[in-house]
Amino acid sequence: MEYVSSDMKLLPYGMMNFEDIRLDNYYYVDKTSFIPLIERSDRYFFFIRPRRFGKSLTLNMLQHYYDVRTRDKFDALFGDLYIGKHPTDDRNSYLVLYLNFSGINGELHNYRSGLDAHCGITFENFCKIYAEYLPQDTLEGLCAANGAVEQLDFLYQVCARAGQKIYLFIDEYDHFTNAILSDANSLHRYTEETHKEGYLRAFFNKVKAGTYSSIKRCFITGVSPVTMDDLTSGFNIGTNYSLSSKFNEMMGFTEAEVREMLAYYSTKISFNHTIDELIG
Repeated sequence: MEYVSSDMKLLPYGMMNFEDIRLDNYYYVDKTSFIPLIERSDRYFFFIRPRRFGKSLTLNMLQHYYDVRTRDKFDALFGDLYIGKHPTDDRNSYLVLYLNFSGINGELHNYRSGLDAHCGITFENFCKIYAEYLPQDTLEGLCAANGAVEQLDFLYQVCARAGQKIYLFIDEYDHFTNAILSDANSLHRYTEETHKEGYLRAFFNKVKAGTYSSIKRCFITGVSPVTMDDLTSGFNIGTNYSLSSKFNEMMGFTEAEVREMLAYYSTKISFNHTIDELIG
């Protein structure tokens, strides 16, 4: 049996939790140098990439960087990375609100209830984990609000009164609308929901309203710009950086990064091919 070095970093295939990767000796390709670039860009950042491209891990890394609750873990998580050596003033200064639409059912007759359910659970958890930063009756007030739109309205206003700022992350914002679009019979209903007074449009209208209050930054990812384009003024303050050359390497791996990774593993295990052969 071939010997494998006991200190060899593991490959984090399919992993999306930045803290687990960093603290449990997994190999991590440092993408933190993009944090200052993101901060110098528009505050409401929209970025699309294909599935399995590292979007969720990127968002999770950013959450750990900006979350007030991870301040005491900063050195362990980021100390030897680019941003650990060049931190920005905004590090660990936000209440992080993370929404993941990938689990919301895409059928039109029940997607509203799915959105309400996901947001309700997430908002309630937000109130609990940030209880020390918010008024004591915040959770009670949230539960009295009806549905995702009203609850988001309540939440950002409470944070504003408490002097707290929110960094809003929405992962796979278009997951359930893409499912709707795949059904030709639902196209007219899709249009109704993303235009006029549709529920999805109303939700993003509320996100937009929150940016005038305590939602200071947004980072939204998906696989297609179609839904965001159709929402039009529902969230017309967002800037699409998907085709910006300066962010090309923010997700995924460059050839240089793959070569560096192969060079690392070649010192830990025996390869039957050269790095050039593996790349080729």
